Amino acid sequence: MTKNGNNKHWAVILGASSGFGEATALKLAEDGFNIIGVHLDRQATIQNVERIISQIKSFGSQSFFFNVNAADEGKRKEVIEEIKKISGGEPIVKVLMHSLAFGSLKPFIPHNTEQALTKAQMEMTIDVMANSLVYWTQDLFINNLLQNKARIFAMTSSGGHSAIPYYGAVSAAKAALESHCRQLSTELGHMGVSVNPIMAGVTDTPALRKIPGNIPMIEVARRKNPRARLTSPEDIAKIISLLCKDGGEWISGGLIHADGGEDVVNFVGQGEPGNNLINI
Repeated sequence: MTKNGNNKHWAVILGASSGFGEATALKLAEDGFNIIGVHLDRQATIQNVERIISQIKSFGSQSFFFNVNAADEGKRKEVIEEIKKISGGEPIVKVLMHSLAFGSLKPFIPHNTEQALTKAQMEMTIDVMANSLVYWTQDLFINNLLQNKARIFAMTSSGGHSAIPYYGAVSAAKAALESHCRQLSTELGHMGVSVNPIMAGVTDTPALRKIPGNIPMIEVARRKNPRARLTSPEDIAKIISLLCKDGGEWISGGLIHADGGEDVVNFVGQGEPGNNLINI
């Protein structure tokens, strides 16, 4: 991979303005990829997007950022048309990353004055955080934008296989997202395209801060993780960078644990080694 803006490989990052999407956009730009970023930001946070674009440029890579709702069909079609203009008729997309974190955090069964999750909220959450991956992949494929041996990554979480308070709709979306990755991996196998959900450890991102009880989650994860720290967006970006290297396409369809061993630990450390409480 050459580090210049003439490189023909492009990465499409859904959710490119913060967290995992931001870190991956910057790392891939450093690796020589040109970046197409899709994000949804208001005026208060747009300066962060401008900073990201400036950093991408400093690596010698090109970028086009679109401030639109990635789950909106009409907006998705508009971005695809712009990518077609950039492509010059060639398949240019080497990486598609799905890192959309927008969903409803409400209980299925309400208590006291709580409001229960509605049908519309459930459907919106699963559409944004899971189904949109399928629609973006379909459009890239149908419009001959997806390269052979392309890489597709989708950010999932331990919520895809465990219950977390107020996380029910998002948990369902993560489980669906992992299922979509398995199916896409099978159907795109003839192109050598790899599709993997990446399960990061607990990461202190703007999305995490919206989950009720996030502070205890952070404290437990820090004690639980064998590395004695949280996962960072940069950790995930480096893993994606590695998987984008030649040969990485053979890893496909399976859930990638990128958490420093956090998810397999079933105890929470209390002080010195050997003084642990079993948490079952």
